Amino acid sequence: MTVAVLFARADSHYKALLGVDVWDAERDARRWPGGCPVVAHPPCRAWGQLRHMARPAPVEKELALWAVEQVRRFGGVLEHPKNSVLWPTAGLPKPGDVPDAFGGWTLGIEQFSFGHRAAKPTLLYIVGCNPREIPTMPICLGDAPAICGTSGRRKSLKRKTTRPEISKAEREHTPPVLAAWLVELAKRCKQP
Repeated sequence: MTVAVLFARADSHYKALLGVDVWDAERDARRWPGGCPVVAHPPCRAWGQLRHMARPAPVEKELALWAVEQVRRFGGVLEHPKNSVLWPTAGLPKPGDVPDAFGGWTLGIEQFSFGHRAAKPTLLYIVGCNPREIPTMPICLGDAPAICGTSGRRKSLKRKTTRPEISKAEREHTPPVLAAWLVELAKRCKQP
């Protein structure tokens, strides 16, 4: 089964996976014809915690709403930061809520468990697969060796240690283990 990955980086790890149709900026995900489950990574800067500092193109904010529609129509998963305001705007259920009218539900994950160098709490909106059908999730205990941020090095308040801040590119990349896991999850999603 083919899985479409929408809004991937040009240098995405998804491009190394078999059975994956990757839509990066050059291909323009809005031209995707549909027909299979998706893994959607719509731009988040207009929706995230630092949206007040972002300067996205006017159409960019609409891409996330369009991605929600594709997941609801074809099944699959949409990934966004934990504090994304896409959830209340699009009427997506919070983690632990009952599924929405499309059978969609939300799972919170920590990307550090999937190999990200920084703690990166993330929400997944899933349609077409119930919680008992998802692939086994890895778990990683302890602190991430780096942090996500915007102001150079920061001091950890918990341990009084300095951890390096990851680059913008590293923040945007989906770790290879998470990419493979999301593709497997999407393959298990049935079209609603």
